[in-house]
Amino acid sequence: MADSLSSGLGEEKEKEKEGRERDRKAPKTERSKEKDGVTETLGFNDKNGGSMGKKRNLSDLSLVRFITTELTRGYFLEHNEAKYTERRERVYTCLRIPKELEKLMTFGFFLCLDAFLYVFTLLPLRVILALLRLITVPCCGLSGSRLLQPAQVCDVLKGFIMVLCYSMMSYVDYSMMYHLIRGQSVIKLYIIYNMLEVADRLFSSFGQDILDALYWTATEPKEKKRAHIGVIPHFLMAVLYVFLHAILIMVQATTLNVAFNSHNKSLLTIMMSNNFVEIKGSVFKKFEKNNLFQMSNSDIKERFTNYILLLIVCLRNMEQFSWNPDHLWVLFPDVVMVIASEVAVDVVKHAFITKFNDISADVYGEYRASLAFDLVSSRQKNAYTDYSDSVSRRMGFIPLPLALLLIRVVTSSVKIQGSLSFMCVLLFYLGMITLKVLNSIVLLGTSCVFVKEANMEEKLSDPPPSAVSSRANSKAHRTKQVPTSPHQEPTVDKGGIPLASDISQPTAMAESAAPTLPKSDSDTFLTTPDEEDDDKIINADTGLEGDGLKNRTPKKDLLEIDRFTICGNRID
Repeated sequence: MADSLSSGLGEEKEKEKEGRERDRKAPKTERSKEKDGVTETLGFNDKNGGSMGKKRNLSDLSLVRFITTELTRGYFLEHNEAKYTERRERVYTCLRIPKELEKLMTFGFFLCLDAFLYVFTLLPLRVILALLRLITVPCCGLSGSRLLQPAQVCDVLKGFIMVLCYSMMSYVDYSMMYHLIRGQSVIKLYIIYNMLEVADRLFSSFGQDILDALYWTATEPKEKKRAHIGVIPHFLMAVLYVFLHAILIMVQATTLNVAFNSHNKSLLTIMMSNNFVEIKGSVFKKFEKNNLFQMSNSDIKERFTNYILLLIVCLRNMEQFSWNPDHLWVLFPDVVMVIASEVAVDVVKHAFITKFNDISADVYGEYRASLAFDLVSSRQKNAYTDYSDSVSRRMGFIPLPLALLLIRVVTSSVKIQGSLSFMCVLLFYLGMITLKVLNSIVLLGTSCVFVKEANMEEKLSDPPPSAVSSRANSKAHRTKQVPTSPHQEPTVDKGGIPLASDISQPTAMAESAAPTLPKSDSDTFLTTPDEEDDDKIINADTGLEGDGLKNRTPKKDLLEIDRFTICGNRID
């Protein structure tokens, strides 16, 4: 019995050992089978029909098999569909840029043309009406009413500025300036032309402020405390500015005229290449929508100014050749070349800026609506500025110096003698008035369409923003927020702008941040958030993020962006 039991136990132990060995060998055999069954691209582990120990054939590692694999292997783009769809949309955006940009440029060109024609056509008539009122009102004995309305005062000041500056410009010899510039070397003229462009921007940025200060000083209510140096000093500063700016533009036109008349056209080529240098300085930089809006306005103003400069060059050259029409065809290729280079540079510049900064081509429609809003709002009964001044602030285009220079060139180039010449001048003046009226009507109708498409009708009834409230708003967002109790009301300044809000409970503020955002389409239109901040919720009243821990300056509406407003630490 004992022997049988011991033998039975021994057999059971041997069976258990054999079972454990089988369990250990099973995973190894499976791994070896998987290795043998795998087929790799290069043919290192091809499956063989033989046993495990059979050596692999070295002929599989051949150059022919490698080349065949390279020629026949494939890939599937749909595995990364989002990436390639985004790349295709970028291409389509670049293709749409020329059309959308030229729409904006065309609309802006006619806006500048309307403000420019106003100086020649309606401004003289308005000055005559204002002077007649100034003469007749004292005779009628209307002591209770004002002698002149504020708009009429501004018109009279503009008329006096033009007359005084024209009398000063008559002492400037254009021919002497032309020969003085022509005697300089090509490189020196190139440097001078670049310096003139920079000086023109500086003059434009400060010039409109000088004119606005003059208009406000002359029309400010008398009951207010005097806080200015007087109307006459402001008037003299405005006259000096317009005269110097006109001289600056005259030097620009003279330099361009020298480039046209040079024999080898080297100066003209260098000046055109300056446009392509602008691409290098603009494309590889970060741009927001506000910066792109400023750049678009600058391009509109620059293109219109170049057209007027080309017109002045053609007038001077035609005068030198006794108005021979054949000489006009000699100038025509150079004129087309300058215009074509300007258009090409603008298209390439805007296409790559929108590509690198991931800006949609639809943004140019927003820019167009913003410019249209200026035109429509200036026709309202409660308008607070003239449209020509609005264009000057928005685009940096001041028509007075340019109009003064054109009048000076035309009067020196065209000799008026006899009654027939005066009749031609009168007909030309009537034609300009007709063009101005037709242009204004078409622009006003087109602008109304743009404003309606942008849902901005509600903003037309809003009062204009005051300087006090805007300064208080900026101070409110610069100062640190003071914690208050949950039941404390937010502090409000005189302009009705909340200066501090409840930030003692960040969680509650994050929950209430979303409802405080603008709800109407007109309020949400033309806002310009950064791309990296799209996922952050910002309180519209305090400019704080949803966590309530960081101060943020609220994004500016495009309607608040002038040509020389700093947007994102830069002016473009």
